[in-house]
Amino acid sequence: MSTFQAPKGTYDLIPPRSAKFLAVREAIATPLRNSGYGYVETPGFENVELFARGVGESTDIVSKEMYAFETKGGDKLALRPEGTASVLRAALEANLHRQGNLPVKLWYSGSYYRYEQPQAGRYRHFSQVGAEAIGAEDPALDAELIILADQAYRSLGLRNFRILLNSLGDKECRPVYREALQTFLRGLDLDEETLRRADINPLRVLDDKRPDVQEQLTDAPLLRDYLCDACKAYHEEVRELITAAGVAFEDDPKLVRGLDYYTRTTFEFVHDGLGSQSAVGGGGRYDGLSEMIGGPALPSVGWALGVDRTVLALEAEGVELELPASTSVFAVPLGEEARRVLFAKVTELRKLGIAADFSYGSKGLKGAMKNANRSGARYTIVAGERDLAEGVVQLKDMESGEQSAVGVNEIVAELESKLG
Repeated sequence: MSTFQAPKGTYDLIPPRSAKFLAVREAIATPLRNSGYGYVETPGFENVELFARGVGESTDIVSKEMYAFETKGGDKLALRPEGTASVLRAALEANLHRQGNLPVKLWYSGSYYRYEQPQAGRYRHFSQVGAEAIGAEDPALDAELIILADQAYRSLGLRNFRILLNSLGDKECRPVYREALQTFLRGLDLDEETLRRADINPLRVLDDKRPDVQEQLTDAPLLRDYLCDACKAYHEEVRELITAAGVAFEDDPKLVRGLDYYTRTTFEFVHDGLGSQSAVGGGGRYDGLSEMIGGPALPSVGWALGVDRTVLALEAEGVELELPASTSVFAVPLGEEARRVLFAKVTELRKLGIAADFSYGSKGLKGAMKNANRSGARYTIVAGERDLAEGVVQLKDMESGEQSAVGVNEIVAELESKLG
């Protein structure tokens, strides 16, 4: 037993459960790849100011949850708490927006870090798959991303999730709402820290999960009542496009995402089978983020879906994913000559794309067959000196239990035929 354990609030992904996480990542990525999104990967840490400016200093993520540190060289860095700011920084640094063909469509997959109180569905290290469409202001782009996320979840067999939708307005209409909301909040019985947050970004108070705060927000002014005509028309087109695609959603006038950079379209995917941590993903439009981090004006939209919470949602619904067998053929050699011959056959099978494994070490037949069973292989090849003298190997169907002799030179073609 090792004296070391994974840090508090983190987890290890190990087989067989890790296969489920890989399947979820692949299911989320597939519709993105089929829609013109290219893969991007950014460092696990960035300049701390990237998140302070982009995510917002008033957010819990930056003020309380971010892992920030100073290097030996004096650089102030932070483990990435979310993906959008990093992806946009990478796109700007590589001048992808200057190569024409806007929007720049990117998807990513990786680990993110927040210092939170660990509980089911909330970890200090978590996994997300995300997508960003950078450099275009178009309701069809917002609708596309929502539809692709819905498609990904349904391809996994997930059904009991809901899509919440709202508009946060833009620089024209939000200031008017901001003033009305601040006036309302100043009349409530709120603690000093919450009032300070209301002065910096009052929309963040609407996202406060504490019951005593939520009770006082019942009559808070709604942003939808303050939207300008342009934002109303934009939001209505997003709604119409999603509806036409057959994707169900719920209008939620109180929906506020926890990051400062969102404008106009905002949405969240929730699953009621997960208790308090019901959000499995979300996103929205962030037209001003590029300018916040020193880039040109690049209206953009994106989302991130939590792999961890998606797996929990699948388990809550009792959905069993059809995972490909990690091993299709298992070879059991009995004797040195058989080891040489069967190892060569396993190598041939792998070159053909057939998942094959081998009984390593000096195990007897009984122990080796136990390993074959544990591997989940459909077929097992067994060969000893007598078999090889006759020019055959024994092929066993692990489902039916049937066993037959197959020529050594025909075994690869036989298995390719059976598994093709």
